[in-house]
Amino acid sequence: MRNVVAWLLAAWLPAVSAQAAVVFSDGFETSDGEQWRQLGDCRALLGVPRSGEMSLRCKPGNSVMFSKEAIGEMGVLELWLRPETATTSYRIHVMVSDLPSVNALWQPIALIEHLGGDVSFKAHRVSIDEPAKRYLRLDIEVLSGTLDLDDVMVERILLATALQKNEQRIVSGILDKLRQDQNIAVQAESFRTLGVNYAAQLDLQRQYLEYANALHSGIALALAGSERNRMSNPMAYASFRSIVTDARRVSTPLQQARLNSMLKPFGDLVTASLNVVSAGAYSAFAEPFKSFLASSFDKSNYNDAGLSRADRKFAEHNGLKIYQDAERFLAELEKELTQVAALDNELINIQKSVDNFRRELDKQLRATLQHASMARSQETVSRALSKDEMARKKLMDDVAGNITLTANSYLNEGNNTELIRYILKTSEQLEQTQSYKDQFNQITSAVLTYYDRFERSVNPSQNPFSDPADKHIWENHALKARGYLQQSKESFNRAYL
Repeated sequence: MRNVVAWLLAAWLPAVSAQAAVVFSDGFETSDGEQWRQLGDCRALLGVPRSGEMSLRCKPGNSVMFSKEAIGEMGVLELWLRPETATTSYRIHVMVSDLPSVNALWQPIALIEHLGGDVSFKAHRVSIDEPAKRYLRLDIEVLSGTLDLDDVMVERILLATALQKNEQRIVSGILDKLRQDQNIAVQAESFRTLGVNYAAQLDLQRQYLEYANALHSGIALALAGSERNRMSNPMAYASFRSIVTDARRVSTPLQQARLNSMLKPFGDLVTASLNVVSAGAYSAFAEPFKSFLASSFDKSNYNDAGLSRADRKFAEHNGLKIYQDAERFLAELEKELTQVAALDNELINIQKSVDNFRRELDKQLRATLQHASMARSQETVSRALSKDEMARKKLMDDVAGNITLTANSYLNEGNNTELIRYILKTSEQLEQTQSYKDQFNQITSAVLTYYDRFERSVNPSQNPFSDPADKHIWENHALKARGYLQQSKESFNRAYL
């Protein structure tokens, strides 16, 4: 049942603050984009929405869109994109400026790039992190097809991020004064503030490690259960059970033993305990099963099988139809298996990204501690990740003190060269920590895309079966899945976005 994966992901989400406020949103549901000025050929498209009534379709070539109004306190930009074909590629440059003119000085923020492949809607999230009111610009380049753009949203910058922006200004101010060869004694207070802000990144690293650990645990449980794949188990459906019953009726004991062997990977038909079905298990089963049916209902077989006259008549009159029903059902089932196998692969790829994120962030945490003259030992790391707020605060105070002490020692020695080198290294550590925010944005984008594809896969229009009983069974599972999926999405949004 598909609902289990959604429930598992929701169950492991950490309890954190409420979802970030939205400062800009456009789903292109009322016009060609009345919140944008445009240069190029992007037009509203009826009937091809992601979640509303419209999306914006950009033709091949270059298009420019920038907001008509300045947007204040921009944090994370989220948008959904869908290429027309597997060969369609696109590049979108995200920029901001103080003026709403094409010829204004636009500051590059991020590049969103797709080189072909998947043709479904995909979420992209990038950090703008601009507290001031500025205009947003999207430079869109599309090759070999059209590009659909939908649900553009900008979340308000978080307070912690705004403070980190202030850290960068502090570092820049220190360096500017040193370059101007001014009296550096006035920098002592700046060094103290720098130490405090440097230590504050430990809490950001801890938070993202907690997020990643929660995601990892939820995905691991979901993959271990893989309940969604049970919807691709043929034994779940009435058509298949009827076919198996009919095949047993005309089979010899030896043939029945062979049939039991073929069905064993799918579970117990009597107790209705269903196993996970993989694409490999299906391909190894489908063709041999059809061959088995063809031979079982062959006249030479049932005439020599010691069957009753009624069973021989049954085989003669129904064999062809049963085989055709089996062929139809297995073809329909393969469509369903393709859907859930793709979703499982996507979930596995997300887990790999989360695992890599955890490993690299753990290294960064240790490097952050080492730069502050703290031991890289597991004991120190445990203090940084402790649930005890006082223990974490004590460590952060030690880190802040060490940063300030080292900078002041170079200051007092008059060693400007080492002081500048140390401040640059400190700044580099801060910037590297910020890069993990961008990486986590990519992970959350992948999860949002996964949710969207999951939701589409359980839409009633995706029901692959033609038999009414099979359709009903599939829809019962899908109905529960849609409910649990909505709960999971809401929990994910509250926890991470």
